[in-house]
Amino acid sequence: MEALSQSFRALGDPTRLRILRLVAEAPLNVTELVSLVGVAQSSVSHHLGKLKGLGLIREERQAGFSYYSLALEGDDTRWPLIRLAREAEDAAGDSARLMDLLRARADRQALNERLLEPGQSWFLWAGALASLLPPLDVADFGCGTGVLSVAIARWARHVWAIDQNAVALEQARERAGNEQASNVTFLCEDLQHLSLGSGRMDLVVISQSLHHVEDPACVLAEAARLLKPGGRLVLLELMPHDERWVVERLGHRHLGFEPSQLETALREQGFASLTREAHAREGASPFRVFLLTGVKPS
Repeated sequence: MEALSQSFRALGDPTRLRILRLVAEAPLNVTELVSLVGVAQSSVSHHLGKLKGLGLIREERQAGFSYYSLALEGDDTRWPLIRLAREAEDAAGDSARLMDLLRARADRQALNERLLEPGQSWFLWAGALASLLPPLDVADFGCGTGVLSVAIARWARHVWAIDQNAVALEQARERAGNEQASNVTFLCEDLQHLSLGSGRMDLVVISQSLHHVEDPACVLAEAARLLKPGGRLVLLELMPHDERWVVERLGHRHLGFEPSQLETALREQGFASLTREAHAREGASPFRVFLLTGVKPS
């Protein structure tokens, strides 16, 4: 009864009630909540501390940010409070702003290739691909929702966009359709065992896909098999890190790679003329990426 009484008192503050209603709809960080409720960050942090202390919300750390979400289940005696908060009149227009924020977040995530995929760097890709001229036949290993595949399709002869995630691949097809990229073929296959014929690609790109597979060496062997003599591999990966949440949330099987480890693996597959470029850590992100390129000898 005491917990219920304290919860009633805590939710007597209108701003606190708005914050609880927002995090009940989607996990949000402090900066996002400040933009939604329009009060100072110190005030938002104070309200979050109060709600967290009462066990109404939980805090989870993701990629350097704290996200807050509803901590109650339907069988909690305080659940009717949540229902009332959700059903209350939205005079401040919080719901509309939340929808705009979530759409903007989704757009940023699409540019980042996967939901919250860390360390993606289009600057490295731009530098790596700028010297490659069309027409090329290209395989995009682990294409996800097709951001990179569709970008490559603008200058390539043909792109084979490959991913084992059927849902992501369907989104990639939709993206290609919206962009009128008719020179893309989509394959739902395991990168470790591809059906494509040997020696037919000018370029293979592997953008942060190796840390999702059980046997990275097998994927590199497939890349070598698919490439024509003189064909090129471009590989972007994460440096080693300690962010273990990516295993459960994003399906990572490896917490990054030492560049020298992958360079050795590429040499073992016969690649030559290897180059490496590291990218600085961006802001508070715990992730850092590196770029490797190699050529299949003629």
